[in-house]
Amino acid sequence: MRKSSPSRATITGAEPQLLVTDINRSCNFFCEKLGFTLIFSYGEPAYYAQVARDAARLNLKSIERTMDREELSVSMTVATAHEIKMLFLEFQSAGVSFHQTLEKQPWGAENFIVKDQDGNLLLFAG
Repeated sequence: MRKSSPSRATITGAEPQLLVTDINRSCNFFCEKLGFTLIFSYGEPAYYAQVARDAARLNLKSIERTMDREELSVSMTVATAHEIKMLFLEFQSAGVSFHQTLEKQPWGAENFIVKDQDGNLLLFAG
């Protein structure tokens, strides 16, 4: 008789890595403008860091120069349409520059895109 295989493992989160040109500037942007908290910063001078907000964690890795890109680097979601509006207004009042302001998509979701100082596109959806 064959043993049944173990149940499938569940991935409960992801930690996207964003390439940045200045760790300190990027940590300040995420913490001061987007409401994240610095979890750790590594190296002297720092070249790697992690920031978090609620269940989202982002790893920031230093590179020598900025890269030109027009693709999403990371997507983060909130539970409701009300929360996505609240988040948009929070970022707007913090002076964040938007690549795309809050929009309702044809499939019903509402989202907006923030472009950080290194060209990373951050999608927030609800």
